[in-house]
Amino acid sequence: MTSSPRPTPAIVLVEPQLAENIGMAARAMANFGLSELRLVSPRNGWPKKGAHSAASGASHILENAKLFPTLREAIADLHFVLATTARERDQMKRVHGPEAGLSQAAARLRAGERVGILFGRERAGLDNDEVSLADAIITFPVDPEFPSLNLAQSVLLVGYEWSRQSGASIPFGEDMRSSGATREAVLSFLDYLEGQLDAIGYFPADKRAIMIRNMRDIFHRRDLSEQDVRTLRGVVRALCESAHGRKT
Repeated sequence: MTSSPRPTPAIVLVEPQLAENIGMAARAMANFGLSELRLVSPRNGWPKKGAHSAASGASHILENAKLFPTLREAIADLHFVLATTARERDQMKRVHGPEAGLSQAAARLRAGERVGILFGRERAGLDNDEVSLADAIITFPVDPEFPSLNLAQSVLLVGYEWSRQSGASIPFGEDMRSSGATREAVLSFLDYLEGQLDAIGYFPADKRAIMIRNMRDIFHRRDLSEQDVRTLRGVVRALCESAHGRKT
């Protein structure tokens, strides 16, 4: 038995102008698991030539996009709506950063409500009447000297924050690291290293103790894995054998 797909916010593009921007917005949606695209009166109609190529494999989102003549109709079935804007609107409306805004969206979705996020035209964004239809505003912490974002960039930022709020994890990273080295393994390596350094007279007699402590601190700060210790021991052995022509 397969589980039902988790609910996600609907991405609503209001009067998008360029096919390439719609396609790139769909690609950004697919990057972060968003699937529902709603288009409000795209300029020159829909579908648009060039959108699918710009989507780079996210054509399924374009093919399932819903077309609406007005914004009111596009959000009629939604319970909670967020409007994205880079400009202050002088409206008595809550303003959130992406983290707080998408946190609310996630909570609403978990409660069984339908959520939408509005994005405006490439040139001018949403107008004030369109913003007034939303429950709250999302804005991004951009440089006030250059606040303008491309449509697909805005969708990408929202998608990333949605991914965070919905508990998605990175596909690879720390979990691929070998387990941490035991203190016994680290100390055994350090004993071996110090023995090899003693053999070549590296430590001045009057400074040996402090130099060993400093060297040990270097390795203890590294959070070494088992593989790290094996690799370092092999490196030191190879260097010593090469320099002295002997087994160590």
